[in-house]
Amino acid sequence: MDDLSNPHPEEIARVKEALNDNDTAAAIAKIKQCFIKQDNIPLKIAITGESGAGKSTFVNAFRDMGDEEEGAASTGVTQTTSEVTAHPHPNYPNVTLWDVPRVRTPHFDEYLKPVGFEKFDFFIIISDTRFRDNDVKLAQEIQKMKKKFYFVRSKIENDIHAAERSQREFSEEKILEHIRTNSIQSLQKQGFRSPQVFLVSSFDPRLYNFPLLHETIRKELPELKRDALLFATSNMNLEIIKKKKKAFQSNMKYITLLSAALAAVPVPGFSVAVDLILMFTSFLKYVAGFGLDEPSLKRIAASSDVPYTVLSNAVRSPLAAEKIDKYFIMKVLITAAAKGASRFIPKCGILAAVSLSFIIPYSFLKMFLNVCADDAQRVFERALGWSTSE
Repeated sequence: MDDLSNPHPEEIARVKEALNDNDTAAAIAKIKQCFIKQDNIPLKIAITGESGAGKSTFVNAFRDMGDEEEGAASTGVTQTTSEVTAHPHPNYPNVTLWDVPRVRTPHFDEYLKPVGFEKFDFFIIISDTRFRDNDVKLAQEIQKMKKKFYFVRSKIENDIHAAERSQREFSEEKILEHIRTNSIQSLQKQGFRSPQVFLVSSFDPRLYNFPLLHETIRKELPELKRDALLFATSNMNLEIIKKKKKAFQSNMKYITLLSAALAAVPVPGFSVAVDLILMFTSFLKYVAGFGLDEPSLKRIAASSDVPYTVLSNAVRSPLAAEKIDKYFIMKVLITAAAKGASRFIPKCGILAAVSLSFIIPYSFLKMFLNVCADDAQRVFERALGWSTSE
């Protein structure tokens, strides 16, 4: 399987071909297209279930959005959508959750074709009580398409609160196990051998099985789609922050190899322009991926009831707090200015330029990635109300 998340040798060859035609602008445009492509790997998620099951609230929680936020899915106790509705992620529009209306006909062919079920990568079937006949029939049809589906038992916080009020010897762990066991046994009676049921609260995705649902889906996705889901996932635990950092690190070597591969091209200013593109693109990805941009911090503040200023003060790195533009990147690259002259020295000069074009961008990207990951951890701890060491 091709890895669309990294620049290919043939893409580098096309850049060099443009340079051989003395078309520097076309070469730079091709490099930009290479990195635009990796941000556009589509991930289409279908969310379906009965009316009132909490689909819209789940869609918002999955995208780390509040129900009242602009662009959020409309919520309510009755069915609020009568047709398939797309809800793109606010930072990663290539990741789209589709609110699919409930089955309104006993004939599934009449339902599946208009909805276009074949276009979705996987399906999440939501119920706030038990999984009904239509849920089971839908899952069976999805199986026939050889696609993944996940049973999600929503509004778990309601069950917990009800049990807490009615039981003298209340045990949250026993209540959760009881709900999970009953759901699994019911599905097994209807023909599913080893059904997975995830218990979630859309009002606090850090609790119960929301993190496990994300991790299970990510593991079962094709390799090309895994990072798309990971970066669109909120920092609901420290493990996700670590996984994001690792994913960025694995991509970093290809970015810097592209810089090195094009460093030997004897076109004045070209290598610096390439490094600007690579670093500008990467820095923006790190800030968005770790949720350090202003809109993301405000969403975290709204969901955690922690003031925005408290969270923004946790972003200690001046790099992450500063506006990232070409002038900022130029400041980062100022120490690399000397390599511009060495490129025109025969043989040894070219080799030195290639070496520097790998080492310098890699060093700065690694430094910025580390500080962003540290900032993300501090924001996470502040959002939980944990004390952090000063």
